[in-house]
Amino acid sequence: MKQAAIADGPELTVVDSALMKRVFYAFAVLALLSIAISLGGKWFGRSIAMAGYTDDATVREVVIGKNIITVPANFIRFEQARRDGIASRLDLYLRYPQMDGYSAATRDDFNHAGANRNIVFLSFEQQMMSRDMSGRFGPIYSALIVQPGIPGPGGTTIYGFNEKSGYLNEVLVVGKRVGKDPFVARCLSGPSAGESLAPCERDIQVGDDLSLTYRFPKEFLGDWQTLDAAITAEARRILKTGN
Repeated sequence: MKQAAIADGPELTVVDSALMKRVFYAFAVLALLSIAISLGGKWFGRSIAMAGYTDDATVREVVIGKNIITVPANFIRFEQARRDGIASRLDLYLRYPQMDGYSAATRDDFNHAGANRNIVFLSFEQQMMSRDMSGRFGPIYSALIVQPGIPGPGGTTIYGFNEKSGYLNEVLVVGKRVGKDPFVARCLSGPSAGESLAPCERDIQVGDDLSLTYRFPKEFLGDWQTLDAAITAEARRILKTGN
């Protein structure tokens, strides 16, 4: 019996050692999985919290035609566009009148958490028309509107479009400017206007054969001169042309 017990001893030791190795490896795998889940959870949680935004202020250089747009990444609306290189179009968003991009401090504004809307959307692309919206008023828009118009905010006049114009549920907002073509913007009307974050739209020519379309809340119409000047100044600030 004693010999048998002695003979069995080493075999039991080997079995216990193998079992302990399996237990150790199992705990090691669980620990690694736990770390991976923790790190992944933090990254995924941040991605959800950011909801497509970024607070990265790294300056990007985007080339459209003969123009270079130099702008921080947190100004750029879409993730895939937040890179240096050539593009056919660049979409930005920023706060007005601060003219800044997304950050932890501006999160509520970009998420439209408050009652006030203060985000403007800018789109740069190569010019397709010879005239901007102001230049199109005389030859095009004036033939598509119903006159007389009605008084609008900030001294503007609001015109409805005729049925054949193709601009359904839209109005034309016109502001007179001394020695210049009028300020002109198209705005949604009716229920669709209330549902939109930026129901008014205007395009201007900037840079070298570049068109800038900017969309904004209708509440900004009362300050249209300052708004248009701020957008134009910002475009000049971030734009470099081949000339």
